[in-house]
Amino acid sequence: MFGDIYNGRRVLITGHTGFKGSHLALWLRELGADVCGVALEMPYEYNHFELACKGIRSEIFDIRNSEKLSALF
Repeated sequence: MFGDIYNGRRVLITGHTGFKGSHLALWLRELGADVCGVALEMPYEYNHFELACKGIRSEIFDIRNSEKLSALF
């Protein structure tokens, strides 16, 4: 359906540790994307992201922190 549109592309996901974000991260990785996610600290140790999204770059900070967000880009 998407062909190679995401293959080799860099994708930034905000909220990647949540239910929808973690599924999106997995899906994009399967399509060949280089996925990086930004989210707040997770309130619990075990969640879908930690269990299923090994190998996806994860940055934990508030996206309203413009200095950290600029450095990430």
